[in-house]
Amino acid sequence: MSSTRQFLDKLHPLFAKGGKFETLYPVYEMVDTFLYSPSDVTSGSTHVRDAVDLKRVMTYVWIAALPCMFMAFLNTGYQANLGMQALGIESVPGWRGWIVNLFGHNPWNPLANLVHGAAYFLPVYIVTLVAGGLWEVLFSVVRKHDVNEGFFVSSILFALTLPPTIPLWQVALGISFGVVIGKEVFGGTGKNFLNPALTGRAFLYFAYPASMSGDAVWTAVDGFAGATALGHAAIGGVSAIRDAGINWWQTFLGFEQGSMGETSTLACIIGAAFLIYTRIANWRIIAGVLAGMIGTATLFNAIGSSSDIMFSMPWYWHLTLGGFAFGTVYMATDPVSAAQTNTGRWFFGALIGFMTMLIRVVNPAFPEGIMLAILFANIFAPLIDYVVIKLNIAKRVKRYA
Repeated sequence: MSSTRQFLDKLHPLFAKGGKFETLYPVYEMVDTFLYSPSDVTSGSTHVRDAVDLKRVMTYVWIAALPCMFMAFLNTGYQANLGMQALGIESVPGWRGWIVNLFGHNPWNPLANLVHGAAYFLPVYIVTLVAGGLWEVLFSVVRKHDVNEGFFVSSILFALTLPPTIPLWQVALGISFGVVIGKEVFGGTGKNFLNPALTGRAFLYFAYPASMSGDAVWTAVDGFAGATALGHAAIGGVSAIRDAGINWWQTFLGFEQGSMGETSTLACIIGAAFLIYTRIANWRIIAGVLAGMIGTATLFNAIGSSSDIMFSMPWYWHLTLGGFAFGTVYMATDPVSAAQTNTGRWFFGALIGFMTMLIRVVNPAFPEGIMLAILFANIFAPLIDYVVIKLNIAKRVKRYA
């Protein structure tokens, strides 16, 4: 590492003010601070008590997403190998074939599943990093500020929400929309009011619905079609899920069809525990989402419906189906686009839980819900905080008048 430090020190005059490559200094600074602690420190008396900087926050969130990334590898490969077994396919076409075929296609071989899943997830993630990273560097050079680590988290969360069969050019287009329209046009990290990863995914969902929904996009096998557990539920309720051979524990562990990193509730719980322990995510938002979901689902159960089977689905099925757990843990808790006051976080979370159930149960055309619910709540987060602050001011004025 000392040789790397010396090399960076030699390059510094070229990128510093007055250097030959002055305009690229933000890129140099990004590489330098990623490998080492920043050389610029506060001098004199300060009142800073928190050692957690932006880099550490983003690194912690990325670490918390590792269980979901592992399941993206394992379950994507598992579903693909099961599909190949069902169709009697013996080999994988294209460049993936010579990698995947080395380990076989046995769905009961964890290593074969991991390799097969990695062959689909890693290209999506690499394209996300390259395409989104180029936009980050471009805006940093134009605005003459450092490249921060905010995109580090957006990239992994965006990639985990995608189906394995999505064309890579759509991946590049989606993350570009999320970074530019969802964040940079508002000033960059810390100034966006929408979650960039969800903004990019929402764009892809409405612009290219055939690649983001339907029965044929969830399993990486040509000619194989199968609905997600949530898709079965929208048609026939819990009984339809069980008829498809899927039980609750499968949906909890994540061995079901769906977006690559969203299927495992257990992986999301592990990530949530880490984020809450490190105080990166606020537990009030997670608790608020759960309270809103459980309360609304229970209300729908009590109301009932003869025409909509989703009214009868218990809350614990909603918890494990689709991307509910993933959205609750990683998207709703975004410290920038979420509510900032403690009281407001409860209402912000409850709004997400309520809207998710409203979309899932009442709207028959869109059985997921969590993505749109979070974006909807992002819009109202400033208003929620404003009302909370105004009420607190009024209470204090009345108390000390």
